[in-house]
Amino acid sequence: SPKGEDLILGYYFLYHFNLIDDWKNRLITYDYSHKDYSGITSSTSNDFATAVNSVSLVDIFSKVKAEKHPPHCTCDHHIKLEGLLPPVGVIYYLSNNESETLWAYIPENVEKGFIRPSSSSTGAPVLFVKKKDGSLCLCVDYCKINAVTRKNRYPVPSMNQFLTIFSSSTIFSKIDLHGAYNLLIIKEGDEHSTAFRTKYGSYEYLVMEFGLTNALASYQNLVNDIFADLLDIFAVVYLDDIMVFSSSEEEHVKHVASALQRLGDNNFFSKASKCVFHASSVEYPGYVVSSDGLKMDSSKVQQILNWPQ
Repeated sequence: SPKGEDLILGYYFLYHFNLIDDWKNRLITYDYSHKDYSGITSSTSNDFATAVNSVSLVDIFSKVKAEKHPPHCTCDHHIKLEGLLPPVGVIYYLSNNESETLWAYIPENVEKGFIRPSSSSTGAPVLFVKKKDGSLCLCVDYCKINAVTRKNRYPVPSMNQFLTIFSSSTIFSKIDLHGAYNLLIIKEGDEHSTAFRTKYGSYEYLVMEFGLTNALASYQNLVNDIFADLLDIFAVVYLDDIMVFSSSEEEHVKHVASALQRLGDNNFFSKASKCVFHASSVEYPGYVVSSDGLKMDSSKVQQILNWPQ
């Protein structure tokens, strides 16, 4: 790691990576042999690091700032109804774990400015889905409100559109956006349509919530608007994944810095742990991108390949 840089490492970090502590000599060591990493590689030039550091990375990769209420923009999510608001949904029975998750979710998101108490005449039911790590994710069942919402046909790109774009590129970086859907605000006056009912009261969203119809279209419209002059030149955007591609290291330094600067200028934030910088190939939704173009990610089709003949 670079000398002269200070780091604060928490207990969880030390535990997770099984770091070896030498308190007497104030050293921390780690056996990194035979391991793969995502991030800036050892071959990355000082110029690349300098260019990236010239952007305010502290803000762009700030989890705290990413969880604050975003500003209004021309792409605010509009919910245009073709009929009357649907009747209120039921309040499902919740287990103890689900109740605890809901109890924590409401004040946390009220404080962030993502939701507020609602007096809407409608209200969708909530349910919970278990994540891979065993924790619970709150989901709002917007089926009824979606059924009476006019559909936004803004085009969402197909991966096939990128088949030839990467052919002359040799260096790639992937930037993952943090809380992508929450970057959009519900258009003023439409918040009541997002209402959901719980045993702790009714609430409505101030930011776009996953599950609303037109969410993909609204979000793609936003990112296309922000990166309009960069698209297909040295960047493509597929939902919450930004791909930066270049034919030389010198170009890539400037391209990545420009993409990160664009994020910062528009109050976008990135999740550093899911980003890959300065690589010869990267995974991109279901595919692997390299100078050869796009190819299917073998891990996604392994079960099909192993299917008995």
